[in-house]
Amino acid sequence: MTVTARIEQTPYETHISTDTQVIVCDEPAEVGGGDKGMKPGDLLAASLGACTVITLRMYADRKGWPMTSAVAHVDLENDPLTQRAKMHMRLIINGNLTEEQRERLLEIADRCPVHRILENPIDFSTTLVR
Repeated sequence: MTVTARIEQTPYETHISTDTQVIVCDEPAEVGGGDKGMKPGDLLAASLGACTVITLRMYADRKGWPMTSAVAHVDLENDPLTQRAKMHMRLIINGNLTEEQRERLLEIADRCPVHRILENPIDFSTTLVR
């Protein structure tokens, strides 16, 4: 999977695309952007939140559980002094679920693919294409 980010002349407005989708990423007006999309760090937190609720939906549907909705509020903090980032997620799971089902869904939330990627070390490589 390749995701492409492209910036041109409009300050900080970046178009992010896959083969079939396009979204806009930007910076707030107070730092010179046009505030036309989420900031890059917000997109990272959004990826975790989206993956989590999708995973919960898939699991609840597979089990036939009456989950009507799931909401993930994700906060991302980065501490440059400790060189550590922290993500905190608050989940709201709605539906006529038993306490055992809710506890199981909480366990499943931490097993979404993006969560698993983020909790492991990540290697980076960047090359310049000429």
